[in-house]
Amino acid sequence: MAETPIGFLIVDAARLYRARIDRAFTQAGLGLTAGEARTLAYVNEHSGLRQNALAVKMNVEPMTLVGFLDGLERLGLVVRETDATDRRAKIVRLTDAAQPYLEGVLAAATAARAEALAGFSDADQAQLRAFLIQVRANLARCREEGARDDGSKSEE
Repeated sequence: MAETPIGFLIVDAARLYRARIDRAFTQAGLGLTAGEARTLAYVNEHSGLRQNALAVKMNVEPMTLVGFLDGLERLGLVVRETDATDRRAKIVRLTDAAQPYLEGVLAAATAARAEALAGFSDADQAQLRAFLIQVRANLARCREEGARDDGSKSEE
């Protein structure tokens, strides 16, 4: 029997991991969608970033991010403030109320990650991380080159 192509393995693993993360967030009882939970973690990691730059970091469409931020804002977990240097742009920040949610998101993600990486040594995990970072960089570069070839504007 032929080996399963690596692309299939990556897609299958990503799909299964996403489903596990979704279950972890549901089980945590936070009342957040996976997209909102991910957004909360990204805003924490990149506090004070403009909304459009956050969408690029998260690799989501700006309108998708708006939906996540709308939900988080309704819960009082984020605020969008006008950027002092460009009144059209919005800066995204966590509120104090976000802290318990963020702790729940990080705990749920840690549990799901531990299940996914069971049997991997620390060295294996570091190597996997390095490989995935390289794959992501390669694909991001290809996407940017494809956008320029199409005459589309780059997301930088």
